[in-house]
Amino acid sequence: MAGSTHTVTNQPPPLTGYDVFTADKALTAAVERHVEPGALDDVRGELEALGRASGSAQLQEWAVQANDNPPRLRTHDRYGHRVDEVEFHPAWHRLLGKGVAAGLTAAWNRPAGHVRRAAAFLVWTQVDAGNLCPLSMTHAAVPALRQEPVLAAEWEPRLTSMIYDREARPAHRKAGALFGMAMTEKQGGSDVRANTTTATPLAEEGRYELTGHKWFCSAPMSDGFLVLAQAPEGLTCLLLPRVLEDGTRNTFRIQRLKDKLGNRSNASAEVEFDGTWARRVGEEGRGVRTIIEMVAATRLDCVLGSAGLMRQAVAQAVHHCTHRAAFGGKLVDKPLMRNVLADLAVESEAATTLALRLAAAYDDGGEQERAFLRIAVPAAKYWVTKRCAPLVVEAAECLGGNGYVEDSGLPRLVRESPLNSVWEGAGNVQALDVLRALQREPAAFNAYLQEIGTSRGADHRLDAAIKDLLTDLADLDGIESRARRLTERLALVLQGSLLVRFAPSEVADAFCASRLGGDAGATFGTLPSTLDLASVVDRARPVN
Repeated sequence: MAGSTHTVTNQPPPLTGYDVFTADKALTAAVERHVEPGALDDVRGELEALGRASGSAQLQEWAVQANDNPPRLRTHDRYGHRVDEVEFHPAWHRLLGKGVAAGLTAAWNRPAGHVRRAAAFLVWTQVDAGNLCPLSMTHAAVPALRQEPVLAAEWEPRLTSMIYDREARPAHRKAGALFGMAMTEKQGGSDVRANTTTATPLAEEGRYELTGHKWFCSAPMSDGFLVLAQAPEGLTCLLLPRVLEDGTRNTFRIQRLKDKLGNRSNASAEVEFDGTWARRVGEEGRGVRTIIEMVAATRLDCVLGSAGLMRQAVAQAVHHCTHRAAFGGKLVDKPLMRNVLADLAVESEAATTLALRLAAAYDDGGEQERAFLRIAVPAAKYWVTKRCAPLVVEAAECLGGNGYVEDSGLPRLVRESPLNSVWEGAGNVQALDVLRALQREPAAFNAYLQEIGTSRGADHRLDAAIKDLLTDLADLDGIESRARRLTERLALVLQGSLLVRFAPSEVADAFCASRLGGDAGATFGTLPSTLDLASVVDRARPVN
């Protein structure tokens, strides 16, 4: 009831109290496909537990609290001493603790570690994307640290312990630790070779003193940071601990927190170094090469994060339209709305299927799969992250005016949706990286061709798209200006190849017709009417 004026009817129930993992048929199928039978029960049990927690009203309320009460910077204590602390709402710490305990920083030493983590990451994104940043950085720091075995021995057990320890203490006094990353500077952005921060060698081998700044520092409350600075031999990767071994604070001056479009629960900072103590990671002058595997891992997390946002947006839209009646029937049964929902669902499933395939390649770790990732990761990062924002906006529109209201949760998804296309290199950076791999690394292109070749003959539209792609790649005239288009087509062909092999026929048919065959318009909801759209929507339904 709403007082004496009217009775509240025709309002969908909240999408809570469900298992986010089990409800996602594309994700559960991918996990079953990529996890060895001997580990499957254990992996599935973990993911189902996380899925139930993620779908609970309690965790969704924590996410609202963490975003409504964003982090605050406290530069000095009451006596005027510099402290440089970022204060978070308790809900942030509760969420981050659950994310760490769920293994989102611990892929490297567990059976099917990357696939199980990828699935968990995709599920956890649907609670709150803000706390994914420190989880992603911590996970991705491991391969970089392994290039310096002494550092890896000190830090890796703490990074992968699945224990959240928020206290600012020396690493050797902590059971769990988090990592951040700081590469970009005011003058350079993605052009890190333009960095001016200096690393002056100290008397002890491998120790340096840093002077300079970072324009974007991810997760500034972390225990350690990987940074790039100019040493005598050139750009070098260094580990900067937040607290030194004797318990004193390292010089890590947080100048201010960024006022961002989205990702409000997470802190992003501008920092300065002035006599800051750091240890070298890898060889001096080879900083980019040292940190590149960390970047590749975080780029995959961009794909996973966007896939998770898309899935939650689709789930909310389908749930709303299943319960909402208008013009004589349920919205989900209206032909035009069904077309919109099916189109969104196809896009979401394509993103999820591709993301889990990349995670499986990390688990394999063989030369062929590593070569495949060299093209597939930046191509997927380019395409999936760019599809996220228009999909989320369209999903919000499915809720009408309700989708424009904060209570629905869709505005938070809308604000979050552009982030992953910017983080770890924007679109042009990814497209040019793909182009470099195509031109300089024949093994990478051969691995890509072998992957898509397994689907040849399964769908004539896919076959035609592969043929056209190869023709375009053979034309070197103006290839840099065409890098975006080529990267888009590489990603689409790869998605199509995966869907015709692994997705239900109605999903693969819709994808190939619209994304490869050209039988669609420029917006969502323009699929051919001859397709089995009802089955596509039913597959995307979060709860019955």
